[in-house]
Amino acid sequence: MLRDNLIMLRNINGYSQEQIAEKVGISRQAYAKWESGATVPDIEKCQTLAEVYGITLDGLVKTETLDGGGVIPPAPKGKNIWGSVTINERGQLVIPKAAREHFGLEAGQRFIVLSEDQEGIALVPAELFEEKMRALSGMAASLQEK
Repeated sequence: MLRDNLIMLRNINGYSQEQIAEKVGISRQAYAKWESGATVPDIEKCQTLAEVYGITLDGLVKTETLDGGGVIPPAPKGKNIWGSVTINERGQLVIPKAAREHFGLEAGQRFIVLSEDQEGIALVPAELFEEKMRALSGMAASLQEK
C-alpha cells in the first residue's frame, strides 16, 4: 500500500529517489527501502512526504483500487477520488457509499448537473445552486440600479 503510493507519487511528480530523499532528509538508499517495502518511514517522515506531495497523511498510506483492479493515486488535500462508477442502460449510476456519507447525500435529494466540455460533469446540490443564483441575481439587480 504505502510503497505503491510512494512509487506512484514520486513518478507522477517527476522526482528521482535522490530528490525525494533529499526533501525528506534521508539517504537515497533509505528511501529505496521504503519503495521496496523492506522498511517503512516513521510517522514524522510520512507527514513530511504528505506535505511534499500536497496530500493527506491518510491518502499517503491508503491505496484505493478501481473496480477493474487499477490503483488510484492519492488525491490532493481537499480533493477526493471516490473510485469508478458505471452508468446503467437507463443512464443511472450509483454514487459510492463513502462519497454519499462524506457529503450527507440522501435518497430524493435534488442536484443540478453541470458540465464543461473538456472536463466532465459535476453534481451540485440544487439548494446550493439556487441560493448562489439568487445571490447573483441580487448583485446584478443592484448593479443595474446604480
